[in-house]
Amino acid sequence: MIKNLATVLVLLAGVTVSAFAVADDELSIAGTYTKDQPCKGDGSDPADAMVTITREAIQSALGSCTILDTSQDGKAISMQVECKVPGDQIIQGDVTFTQREANVLDFDDQDHTSPAVLYKCVNGAAAASRR
Repeated sequence: MIKNLATVLVLLAGVTVSAFAVADDELSIAGTYTKDQPCKGDGSDPADAMVTITREAIQSALGSCTILDTSQDGKAISMQVECKVPGDQIIQGDVTFTQREANVLDFDDQDHTSPAVLYKCVNGAAAASRR
């Protein structure tokens, strides 16, 4: 169950950006990303690798997460999330995104079971890959 939780959190929370500022009205890690592969943005990115994050939520092929809390320490942003997964299960967990380089982030979950590399889709190119 913990491994499944971590996998869901990786795919659902696997969204972050290159700038790290947590403001009251915006989340700088908002955007669309691909997990473990650079985003091509030409419509050929696999739908199950796509993740979108807003200030309030994270969406992926596996479900949706509500962001309950966000904090920043240097290049790391930590979030507490509550996710609704298939079967109408609700799970909570903590995830961390650490900026590696521009548009590339490292992801880890609270149990360190499913690390991932996240690649930002630039120029709005990822929208075409979800169609």
